[in-house]
Amino acid sequence: MPLLTRRNSLLLGAGLATAWPGAGARAQAAFPDRTIRVVVPFPAGGTTDMLARLFAQRMTEGLGQPVVVENRGGAGGSLGADVVAKAAPDGYTLLFHNLTFTSTTAALQLANRAPHDIERDFAPVSLAANVPMLLVASAAVPARDLREFVAFAKTPGQTGVFYGSTGPGSIMNLAGEVLKRDAGISMEHVPFRGAAPLVQEMVAGRIQFGGDQLSTALPHVRGGTLKPMATLAAERTAALPDVPTVREQGFPNMELRGWNGFFAPARTPEPVIARLQREIAAASAHPDVRRRMAEVGAEPVGSSPAELRQAVSEQVARVRPLVAELKLQVE
Repeated sequence: MPLLTRRNSLLLGAGLATAWPGAGARAQAAFPDRTIRVVVPFPAGGTTDMLARLFAQRMTEGLGQPVVVENRGGAGGSLGADVVAKAAPDGYTLLFHNLTFTSTTAALQLANRAPHDIERDFAPVSLAANVPMLLVASAAVPARDLREFVAFAKTPGQTGVFYGSTGPGSIMNLAGEVLKRDAGISMEHVPFRGAAPLVQEMVAGRIQFGGDQLSTALPHVRGGTLKPMATLAAERTAALPDVPTVREQGFPNMELRGWNGFFAPARTPEPVIARLQREIAAASAHPDVRRRMAEVGAEPVGSSPAELRQAVSEQVARVRPLVAELKLQVE
């Protein structure tokens, strides 16, 4: 009798072992069956928020379930990122972040208080768009490019030069500190919770210098209320072909690729990642999305997870030593 009981027990265990993967496969095959949340770690109104909503609209149509954007700003984007890092790895909570993700993570790690790691705690889904970073100056600043801005900042007796960023540890914070070091100028950093309030203060003339992704400032550049100084990209952008890059103007250490991408929590099942990536790629190829992105100087991509992972790894390797040298901090 004990042998029979043991045999039945083993058979039951084997049955459960085979049934469980099947149940998991069925759940993944049914994905999605409810609303998907896309966390944008910045306030509404900036480039990252605008692009997230553009993709969310098309993904809703393709997935047959609502894809909603939730803004969770603060600490240079790290607060919203941490929400996703701690979410269930089921594909129903995603992060839509930009190149600032690498610098804020590096700054938090330097301070030994990083709640997450960009390469360990997140699963890349897709590089959604390439969006160059644009450095701009207030219209009142007597400069036409970055070299002339440096000359302005070095004017004898010049005081009260402020540069703004989307938060401590952000890419613009890093770029501003690299410029101060390499050009030998003095500027005071003024952090904002997002790109929209930063641009407002620059248009008002209270902040002389700053920057964000191209689409944030482009309407103001075209309207004459902000002056383009340089792009951080390796090549000039088609949206502003007359604006030279930082490398062309003698500041190669500021050069960085601008991007926006989708991430899921680590350990999200591969079939779920693949399903999401297909819809992001389809959205990036949609004529309306491509038209809207072209208007703001962005390039749709819709890459594989591997391509986003490589872009992140390359930028982390570039940014981490700069963050350490300049002692960037995230409050």
